[in-house]
Amino acid sequence: MIETPVTRELDQKQIPYTLFTHDGPVRSLEQAAAERNQQPEQVVRSLLFRLAKGEFLMVLVAGPQQIDWKQLRRTLGLSRLTMAKPDELRRVTGYEIGAVAPFGLPMPLHILVDQSVLNQTEISLGSGVRGTAVLMRTADLLTALGDAVETVSL
Repeated sequence: MIETPVTRELDQKQIPYTLFTHDGPVRSLEQAAAERNQQPEQVVRSLLFRLAKGEFLMVLVAGPQQIDWKQLRRTLGLSRLTMAKPDELRRVTGYEIGAVAPFGLPMPLHILVDQSVLNQTEISLGSGVRGTAVLMRTADLLTALGDAVETVSL
């Protein structure tokens, strides 16, 4: 079995999950969901935003759901924010695009979980390694995130 920074943290916290390995490259959200026997809404995207120089925030959102930028800025009390660039994403999370997760991070991040994620009973998210995913119950996701998380409607 593959061990990733995500699975190490979940194991340490004794959070149940299943590690799923895709047979080949994943080219779309729909493909990922189908291969995992899930609906696209069950695939959670972990998005990293730059709030200010050196200050970042992660937002978890259900697969096809779009972020309402105006609502996100209002929620955060900011007039502007941007998506992190790929090099910032790697530096801040330690992960490549397509493998990002809110676990096993090299530094603590504030995490917002969109209501679209909470509407699901079971979800999947990046494992830290491309081509693999962690499947888990949404309740276990929230337990594992603990105090680092805030739920919002974006």
